[in-house]
Amino acid sequence: MLKRDRLSTIRRPALLNLTTNYKARVAELPGLFRDVFTASESAEEGHAVGALAEDLLSTTPEDDLICVLALDGSVLSGCVLYTRLSYDQDPRQVFLMSPVAVRTDRQKTGIGQKLISFGLEELRLQGVDYTVTYGDPAYYQKVGFQQITENFAQPPMPLSMPHGWLGQSLAGSETPIEGPSQCVSAFNRPELW
Repeated sequence: MLKRDRLSTIRRPALLNLTTNYKARVAELPGLFRDVFTASESAEEGHAVGALAEDLLSTTPEDDLICVLALDGSVLSGCVLYTRLSYDQDPRQVFLMSPVAVRTDRQKTGIGQKLISFGLEELRLQGVDYTVTYGDPAYYQKVGFQQITENFAQPPMPLSMPHGWLGQSLAGSETPIEGPSQCVSAFNRPELW
């Protein structure tokens, strides 16, 4: 009996909950992005990404935004935002994955990959055909992204680092996406690309 009582008092870590239900926590999200990017890059970068997240969450139409949260118990541990990219000459649905943040004290625990994979599955379930991102190929290849060219899927703005343009089919088609693209208003700034 003593052994059972002792085991029942051991604190176990809370289970990670992945959800697209973000509205109750929308006020926290820009701060998460600001803190993570300040720690990993600089205060200037943290401010810029926090402001971008706030702009995305406040100006993007609901049909053009998917927000995925990672909650460790009640603690916000990570977030990824997906926004629509429109290609007028192509009927496929395309979303841009950016930005992505995991609390600094929770990095290197697999939360980022779980968060992204959950988001990609959510996009797939919603009929999205393709997703792109602009970032570190070494990291994003771990969750199925591959380097693509600007001819394969034209970005909405010229890229300062074309090697970071990555894509992933969610519908099994690897054919190029036709025509120029348009991003949501928050991303419509050349300095972000």
